[in-house]
Amino acid sequence: MIVKLLYALLFVITATIAPSRSLLASECGEISIARMHWQSAALLAEIDKLILTEGYGCNVTLVPGDTIPTFQSMNEQGAPDVAPELWINSIREQLDKAVDEQRLFYGAKALADGGVEGWWMPHYVALTHPHITSVAEALQHPEIFADPDDPQKGAVHNCPPDWSCSISTRNLFKAFGAEERGFRLVEAGSAEELRKSITDAFESRKGWLGYYWAPTALLGRYDLVRLSFGAPFNKTEWDSCTAVANCEDPKPNGWPSALAYTVVTKKMRNASPHAFDYLSRRSWHNSTINRLLAWMEENDATAEEAARHFLEEDDEIWMRWVTLDAANKIGGALDE
Repeated sequence: MIVKLLYALLFVITATIAPSRSLLASECGEISIARMHWQSAALLAEIDKLILTEGYGCNVTLVPGDTIPTFQSMNEQGAPDVAPELWINSIREQLDKAVDEQRLFYGAKALADGGVEGWWMPHYVALTHPHITSVAEALQHPEIFADPDDPQKGAVHNCPPDWSCSISTRNLFKAFGAEERGFRLVEAGSAEELRKSITDAFESRKGWLGYYWAPTALLGRYDLVRLSFGAPFNKTEWDSCTAVANCEDPKPNGWPSALAYTVVTKKMRNASPHAFDYLSRRSWHNSTINRLLAWMEENDATAEEAARHFLEEDDEIWMRWVTLDAANKIGGALDE
């Protein structure tokens, strides 16, 4: 890899003026990393394990994790040491308190774009109907987004009923008067059913309108365009109505982005400053994650295999996160 060779040359040039980098391995020690159950976070945990092991000489252990229990364990017990992709919206107040009291520390914004939710349509629809850029404009055309079960109506596809997004989509469907405009709200029975509705639309090149999110493998395979809700996010309205079941008078509202940060314990930050420096720079975009998740599905690969694939193919991204010494070591490990 050209970039890898350039970094190797730079390391040779700079090694004599930066001797402290040779001490990285001895400084790192034991690190436990939460491997969350959703794909993007599991992939990031595996990437962190490879980089911290091969580049910084850490002894890394992956442990199962999830948002609330991982945060509580880190806050109360100081373990695990790292949560690579912690979605913090639901715990922001408690997390900020822990940071203020220096029990926990923020690393990088793990998802540079945030977790993105909303209503989407296929890019090929946007190309043939460039005037449709918002939910309100899409709802003027039930004929473009025809319901597969009732072509006389349009369809807005909702997420499964046990997901919180189903409540918000239902309220926004009502807020925009979608039923009066000739649309039906199609409730997906499962994530797979929602996914299949998009797959079927793309295979037949038909219109599709509804809820989805990123980062996901599906958006790595299919080019979907997120529509504007034509209104800024109003947190008061969201908390009091948009996200509340059976709200009587919902108003149009923007959909909030979910913030996902890397969070580390005080012990890890103080004991492994070079590793913490890496975790403070390591941020990537949904387009990259979507592509990798799609590669995982297409190749029936594990998160560990996808992490290695990323390091082999996307060195122009990850080499910006690490020291020259670490980049050289990781490159050597990949070539073995």
